[in-house]
Amino acid sequence: MAVRTQHEQEANSIYFVTFTCYQWLPLFHQTNSYDLVYKWFDYLYTQNIRVAGYVIMPNHVHVMLYFPEMKKSLNTVIGNGKRFIAYEFIKRLEASNERELLQRLAASVKVSEKKKGQLHKVFEDSFDAKMCMSKEFIYQKLDYIHHNPTSGKWVLANDFLSYNHSSASFYEGTVCIYDKLMRIEDVL
Repeated sequence: MAVRTQHEQEANSIYFVTFTCYQWLPLFHQTNSYDLVYKWFDYLYTQNIRVAGYVIMPNHVHVMLYFPEMKKSLNTVIGNGKRFIAYEFIKRLEASNERELLQRLAASVKVSEKKKGQLHKVFEDSFDAKMCMSKEFIYQKLDYIHHNPTSGKWVLANDFLSYNHSSASFYEGTVCIYDKLMRIEDVL
């Protein structure tokens, strides 16, 4: 998976990260693959990288990651996560016989990517990452993440707290699907 931008990296930092499905296709929804992000989060947990907030949308993911130390580059961490999820997307699309979509994703792979063994274009090449330098910025991004399912064109739930694939309910003191979250307040 190509990486176009090398992101800054610093230990004891929080990053706001976004990655998007190729051409904004709703692949998480179409393959019912929200669980893949939780598996990736579990892997990050074993690597001492903590999830402090997230939302999994039908076609993109926003996540706030806390790195007590930076053993691997941010590009490597996100690239590996995208690669894991992409392989699983393809397996699920093959299992559900989604030939037309698989052909579309295969046809979108550039020659240079094919030479490296890539068979399908599942995610946009790069990702967005911003180091969170202030409390205000952190809380702004958390608010954005949590309200994403009910803002703009999205109407994925009646209110933002009832959207299942978000950390919003965790911050309100109720049950959250992903149970290894770290509160932002614990590192500020």
